[in-house]
Amino acid sequence: MTTKVKQATRAQESTNAIERLYITMRHLLNRGFYKPSGVSGNALRTALLLLRPEIYGSVAENKAELNGLIYVLERLPEGIEECRFINLTSDEGFSKSHLKSIIPPKRRRNCYRIDDEQMNIEITRGRSDIYDILTHITFLFIESGKICKRVLVEDGTATIRDWDKLTKFVQDTDKDDAEREIAMIHAANILGRTYDEVVEMQEKLKTREDPDRFLNVVYWLGKLAIEEETTGNKRTITFSPLLRERLGHHIHGERWAQMIKETLHKNNLMDRPIHIISANMHSVMNSLFAKKALAKDFPDTESLEIYEALSSSKNKGLRKKVQEIAQKNGMFFLDDTSGANIDVQIFDTAKFGKNACCFDLPEGMKEDEKPVIFVMDYAFGEQAYETIDELLKPIDLGGGKHFLNVDSLSIMGKAGILEGGKGDLMIPSAHIFEGTADNYPFVNELCSADFEGHGLKVLEGTMVTVLGTSLQNRDILKFFHESTWNVIGLEMEGVHYQKAIQSASKIRKSIKKDVKVRYAYYASDNPLETGSTLASGGLGTTGVKPTYLITDRILKQIFNS
Repeated sequence: MTTKVKQATRAQESTNAIERLYITMRHLLNRGFYKPSGVSGNALRTALLLLRPEIYGSVAENKAELNGLIYVLERLPEGIEECRFINLTSDEGFSKSHLKSIIPPKRRRNCYRIDDEQMNIEITRGRSDIYDILTHITFLFIESGKICKRVLVEDGTATIRDWDKLTKFVQDTDKDDAEREIAMIHAANILGRTYDEVVEMQEKLKTREDPDRFLNVVYWLGKLAIEEETTGNKRTITFSPLLRERLGHHIHGERWAQMIKETLHKNNLMDRPIHIISANMHSVMNSLFAKKALAKDFPDTESLEIYEALSSSKNKGLRKKVQEIAQKNGMFFLDDTSGANIDVQIFDTAKFGKNACCFDLPEGMKEDEKPVIFVMDYAFGEQAYETIDELLKPIDLGGGKHFLNVDSLSIMGKAGILEGGKGDLMIPSAHIFEGTADNYPFVNELCSADFEGHGLKVLEGTMVTVLGTSLQNRDILKFFHESTWNVIGLEMEGVHYQKAIQSASKIRKSIKKDVKVRYAYYASDNPLETGSTLASGGLGTTGVKPTYLITDRILKQIFNS
């Protein structure tokens, strides 16, 4: 009797590809450098092409992937496409030099252009940051290689006419609109895309300083790949010795937590009930004060119009007004100087003036029972464990250890949803860690009933904490969604938060065992739907309703506890 060998499914192949990517990345980090065109670089490229992440669209096809390119460029420093040497470093004092920090629009990391050929990127948020960068750089090198293959003629010594014309346009100092249009026609042919698509990309990427940024990016991606092929000048990624030495030692998280605990002690808040909220830097403050601070501007207190107005960059005056009211009523802001890039707001409810806050504390509550609301900006991946783990440790004040009186931890985040659309809600009952056997069930103080009747789809179930959002593919997500795991969405921090909370409450006993936990996410994308991935664009005002609905429910529970 013969046994038929079962073929590996696409989900299994994709899982193996993710595993190979991470093993390779960790190996390269330990090694200290790699060349993208070398054996290690090829291993990364091969694994990424096998995986074909949804966010990178047509990366595995001959034509250029444009939405994925925008997504990557928004998360890497401007000018990186021009650099042959990319150096990942720890915080090594570059901020004290004459070099100006370059901060990508969608990632809080300091980058420094050292010279024409080198870009340094500071890593202060742990391994997740490194994985994120290396994945995006690998995507860039794949796109760079596509351009090179299309423009180099067979003998490898000459280039096609389209490339020569694009090169001339980029290098010219005087350019008019007619020449720009012709250059875009040549670029479209090089990229295997339509002229309309190239025009759209040009509009999305152009800035006042660089109106031809897209064409410049295409030129530099092609130029370095061509030189690598024809001259042997290889691009190189390096990891500084100090970065490799410091990684995993919570240096920035420890500094960040120490600053916060010293501030709480200085303001006599250590023994008061502390409620930690991981969220953005506006929704809690606005929910607490905006409706009363702006009552004359927005008399309809039930409308979302006030929050939509506050989320617009045009209404800085309104935001300033709310912030001033908040600061007069017990809010203070801690600007992060630790390198963790996580800002903090602290709200002392004992200092809330009469009729200043939109929420009421129970009558007769003593001053020392009034809650302290501690809001921290979003962590990134593994950084969530580093920051919360350090924050929940007791502080040594000379006369012995002093423990924080933590009453609750609430996490509001954005996540990918597997059944629904942008803005819908996910209420997790457990987090599972992708690629491991780790799972973290917990009792969530929030439930779907808290959010009924607001026109949003609400899902309850398991969330997957992924190693990187840019590595997810349809086959793996479909498997998770259809399996008995009952997975409703994916995000990057849940396991790391819960790991720190459980170790602090159940093993170290540095916080109370019955600490309340609240998790709620709103959907930033649906990676199972074509055109609904993160690369398809931001939420816009779609995110306003779920953001403030979640914030409202968290605050109601805190004020009524």
